Amino acid sequence: MNNDRIESQKAPKPVGLYPHARKVGNLLFLSGVGPRVPKSNANDSEVPGLKLDHNGNFIEFDFEAQVHSVFANVKAVLEDSGSSWDKIVDVTVFLVNMKRDFYTFNKIYAEYFKENLPCRTTVEINALPTPIAIELKVIATID
Repeated sequence: MNNDRIESQKAPKPVGLYPHARKVGNLLFLSGVGPRVPKSNANDSEVPGLKLDHNGNFIEFDFEAQVHSVFANVKAVLEDSGSSWDKIVDVTVFLVNMKRDFYTFNKIYAEYFKENLPCRTTVEINALPTPIAIELKVIATID
């Protein structure tokens, strides 16, 4: 059975010691993917739609920009892994504020998944390791 670790050159670097994805048989398991800007590293807080002051307080917050960015990062990992958006079979969504962000996320999600309808779970969590509002955990098939 194949058990390859995959590192994407088009996605943000992981914030810990783990690969972007792992191929096991014909399944591809993505590590949690957030909206950080590609090529950013673990200490970078460059996030589309997010600006913080020197104390870490929000100056600008655009959740829609984060959703589009996280989808772009997932797509990059999938493509670098030899898979594609239409091969996603399961998505776990982590939101730091369900009440504020679920409606917006659901609206944008529907735009991206018109053709492919993977299983999905959405949960609210207290925090993520960087100052982001969303992270996705994805499973896809791969040839």
